[in-house]
Amino acid sequence: MGHATRCIPIINALLKANYEPVLASDGDALLLLQKEFPLLESVELPPYNICYPKNGKYLTFKLLLQLPHIILAIKKERKRVSELIEKENIAGIISDNRFGVYSKKVPSVYVTHQLNVLSGLTTFVTTKIHQQFIRKFDECWIPDIEENSNFSGDLGHYKNPGFNVKYLGILSRFQPKEIEINYDLLLLLSGPEPQRTLLENKLLKELQHFKGRILMVRGVFSSAEITAPGNFKIVNYLLANELEKAINQSNLVIARSGYSTIMDLAALGKKAFFIPTPGQFEQEYLAKILQEKLIAPFSRQDEFTAIKLGNLSDYCGFEKANSTVDLNLFKLF
Repeated sequence: MGHATRCIPIINALLKANYEPVLASDGDALLLLQKEFPLLESVELPPYNICYPKNGKYLTFKLLLQLPHIILAIKKERKRVSELIEKENIAGIISDNRFGVYSKKVPSVYVTHQLNVLSGLTTFVTTKIHQQFIRKFDECWIPDIEENSNFSGDLGHYKNPGFNVKYLGILSRFQPKEIEINYDLLLLLSGPEPQRTLLENKLLKELQHFKGRILMVRGVFSSAEITAPGNFKIVNYLLANELEKAINQSNLVIARSGYSTIMDLAALGKKAFFIPTPGQFEQEYLAKILQEKLIAPFSRQDEFTAIKLGNLSDYCGFEKANSTVDLNLFKLF
């Protein structure tokens, strides 16, 4: 979902530059983009259908077992893209971490913040594999700052990568607004199951006696309701303009340390507390560097308690950062 949300400012910039984007994705990511841009044409791509384990320490092993399926999905992607280029008269491709969405017939761009792919003992291998995919594209766009004040650290910065890299700066669909604070805590749930539900249950339990107003955005498109303590307001999902307002109205945001979430909070200049998805080395790394910079603290999911929110005064939060997409990027097309 994070890959879909950070495509929203790129899509808006394309519209501003008088391009006619065709949206392509699958699952909830496609549904989100369709809700944000109901007037744009959209097509479904073959799903990767990656399954995540309940125990995060087995994540890398389980992903390796799914490699044959992922490779098959990439081949199907390539076939679908070839058909779309002919049918839709496509002038160019912008692919956010879709390995097979490129073509030699039109300029193709790959969007990622991971020039280095952290995977524990297999980091060297996963990084080299990822970079091989990136080399199939004409340009690699990284949503971050090139200088030391960046947010991706070693993930998005690699000496002499051997391909054309451009840094986009902060990439977010949100803008800061001076409005009254309405919530003490905003809980933003996201990420793959079963970890999303495990975090949801953890927060409901640990924050049931919290003295203050809490808004929980579950990050699901289902209509199912859940039972929550009286100090909670629960919504399943919010569209971009509603979520922008909710974040601006909140004193503190508790969320996964996903990169798109970090970009959004940086654009809005918010205070945050992060709970990385268990087993996702990238989120753990991002949470650690933000804590080391005294921007935001973090906790492992199984160790989180309401007491850990007591040391927030030691952290400065994010400073508001400008988020704009340079329309000159599209001259490639």
